[in-house]
Amino acid sequence: MGKKFALGYFVFLTAIMAGALFYGFTKGDFWQDGGKLLENPWGIVSLIDVYVGFFLFIGWVIYRESCPWIMLAWSLAILVGGNLVSAFYAVLALLRSNGNPRVFFLGDAESCCSPKNEERIG
Repeated sequence: MGKKFALGYFVFLTAIMAGALFYGFTKGDFWQDGGKLLENPWGIVSLIDVYVGFFLFIGWVIYRESCPWIMLAWSLAILVGGNLVSAFYAVLALLRSNGNPRVFFLGDAESCCSPKNEERIG
């Protein structure tokens, strides 16, 4: 099951999120509907829930990545693009891990900022 299942799962969730966003932006008014959401206590709870989830995911990104610029770029992208960006990051992390769960969850410890790569550049 491993990598193929996980890849299919992540791609499926990415497609669901992209479809939901497409539906929302084509059928709704983001600013008007967002204002109504903030008037409802459960709308506020939902927004807090979503952003706590974003920050949990950003924590994983920061834990996995070793380059501050990559951490910052992904963090900002997640805060702006939401779970669509998170799902895309998970797909990329899985593909880069070659199915190795340790690399998927923890990263590969080599990036633009690793001492090993700085020696090659300098």
